[in-house]
Amino acid sequence: MGILAWIVVGLVAGILAKIAMPGPDPGGIILTVVIGIAGAVVGGLIVNAILGRPGVTGFDLPTVLVATLGAVLLLAVYRFVTRRAV
Repeated sequence: MGILAWIVVGLVAGILAKIAMPGPDPGGIILTVVIGIAGAVVGGLIVNAILGRPGVTGFDLPTVLVATLGAVLLLAVYRFVTRRAV
């Protein structure tokens, strides 16, 4: 998968993760893309470890779903690490 495809999948996955987990997050669109791309990598590694096959193969629905699940996981970790004490 080329770099442009990773960016597009990351953007889509990051946006879907923010929809799945609404709330105030700093960073804007750049952080959304970064979390989405990293989520695609993490999700792909998890699916590869569990199923023994690549989870991120191209720009298709399974890839977007795997990337979104990874992005949701990373967004939850990001929020946990950066939350402020009340």
